Amino acid sequence: MHTSNPPCRPWAVLLAPGVLLLALLAACSEGPAPVPGTTPASGPDTSISTAASSGPPPSPDYVRGLQAWRNNRIQRLKAPDGWLSLAGLFWLKEGANTFGADAGQDLVVPVKGAPPRIGTFTLTGDQVRFAAATGADVRQAGAPVREVVCKSDAESTTTLLTCGTLSWFVIRRGDKVGVRLKDSANPRIAQLTDIPMFPMETAWRVTATLLRYPEPREVLTPKVIGGVIKQKSPGVLSFKIAGESCRLQPVEESDGSLFVVFGDATSGTETYGGGRFLEIPKPDGTNKTIIDFNRAYNPPCVFSPYATCPLPTSDNILPVRVTAGEKMVLGFH
Repeated sequence: MHTSNPPCRPWAVLLAPGVLLLALLAACSEGPAPVPGTTPASGPDTSISTAASSGPPPSPDYVRGLQAWRNNRIQRLKAPDGWLSLAGLFWLKEGANTFGADAGQDLVVPVKGAPPRIGTFTLTGDQVRFAAATGADVRQAGAPVREVVCKSDAESTTTLLTCGTLSWFVIRRGDKVGVRLKDSANPRIAQLTDIPMFPMETAWRVTATLLRYPEPREVLTPKVIGGVIKQKSPGVLSFKIAGESCRLQPVEESDGSLFVVFGDATSGTETYGGGRFLEIPKPDGTNKTIIDFNRAYNPPCVFSPYATCPLPTSDNILPVRVTAGEKMVLGFH
């Protein structure tokens, strides 16, 4: 999941790549200002507006497809285990780490009504063992569990433990080992009623050519928590927006589709300062594909302070205003 091109704000054009990254980190770590008195509406506004500017009118099938994508996007965020359910992120220290709602625990669960003592995580080298506290109803796949070695999200199967509305699992981010906590009753789930979007325009659905490298190259994607993710990029996507030549450096998914984290001249103002995500179909036999910026979407960090999102590389900051896809959402950080 990576990208390419110039800076994301007019002043950023003058900055060196390292300074630009610091600016992006600052923009996304600050987060949006809370919205006082936010109250849920009766349901999400799932209507799609269209702009009458450039490009032919969208076909009914395209509008329906985009509408279905948007509906599914909101439903997934609001699912009991979706990104809005995140309730905590704890980094483990070597040895024992007590876990529960009591203020005396090493890892304090910030959920009202949670058990004062749920258990203990013990980190020994690369291994994490969890032992449930006496009286805590901790379960794995519905069955009571007293002690278990936890497989992280970096492994083929991840150990998921639950206690009431709470669920948690171990994550690995570089040399950090942590615990991601979710709450299926998190008030944030009901708080989200809509995601603001730019008007849909067919001009933002562009044909791109994947200029393949002789061999996939390693790219280092920065993360909001610091450090980088090492991934492989098959090449560079070349395309035009309003006559302007642009490039993005994607990473390749297991099914051959592409993924990009990109920034643009709206980043930090109309859209999230840490960039947006794009999923791109697998290129055809001539290395052609479609980039649909109408489906650019916010990373999980927009909806929770407990996410560990990737940021755009300096190559993946477009020199134009991409007024398509999701806008910033306030009141969740």
